[in-house]
Amino acid sequence: MALEYLDSLNLAGDVGKPNEDALVFDRKAAMVLDGATSLGDPFLQGASDAAWIARTGGERVLAHLLAGESPAEAVRIALHDVTEAFARLRRRVPTETWELPFASMMLAVPVEGLLSLLWFGDCDAIVCKPGGDAVMVGDAVSRRARERIRVAALAGGEHARPAAAGVRDTFLDSLRQARNTVNTERGGWLFGPDQRAADHAAKREVETPAGTRVLLMTDGFLALVSDYERYDVPSLLAAAESKGLAALGQELREIERNDADGARYPRFKTHDDATALLFRVV
Repeated sequence: MALEYLDSLNLAGDVGKPNEDALVFDRKAAMVLDGATSLGDPFLQGASDAAWIARTGGERVLAHLLAGESPAEAVRIALHDVTEAFARLRRRVPTETWELPFASMMLAVPVEGLLSLLWFGDCDAIVCKPGGDAVMVGDAVSRRARERIRVAALAGGEHARPAAAGVRDTFLDSLRQARNTVNTERGGWLFGPDQRAADHAAKREVETPAGTRVLLMTDGFLALVSDYERYDVPSLLAAAESKGLAALGQELREIERNDADGARYPRFKTHDDATALLFRVV
């Protein structure tokens, strides 16, 4: 078994800021990562710790997979790598969890007739066998629903437009408190400089005969289903194949431009980074 590349999209949310999503593709593995936007000054050289963890994490996981490690072991060793690298490169020692760089991730690796899927956070996959139904793997849709409720509650009253400029800063303390629960049973587990996360990655193995199509995506792209309800799971995969991911990216941005302040679709950013990777099992 191997993977055949079909299409990809890696769309920055703001052309003036670093794209904090990353994607990785090889015939032996495919992956998307979504760095969690920092809630303070960067700890590393460069403009974005979130972009660093997404790109470095993807590179290290792939390197260990190509060296022959299993998906779970590749992630475990990559977590060790980024923990050591962050300790070496950081400007000072963090005092709270919210200061650490974290990323959501969805990894797909073909293993003996199966597709091994391993993930953290709110990246998802759609898998469709030949002649079968498209199924979603991951829990980003339910996570996004909870996030919308939280954003709407925080931004209620006078802040009824949560994506308006400056509104997010008003709730920085609340966002930091929530980030402080990451990598705990209460807050859920993400990829970052914390080796304990290796024991908490979500996993699923799916039978994938030749011709199975797979779409990996970050939550910024999945918003077409979870937030904006423009597509459901089968129609999103069908549109990715028929229209192409670039066209879906344009459609996504058009929806967001028409609700720039987040009044209809509660969110703290007008545009989020959006990444998708479409491939086929051969």
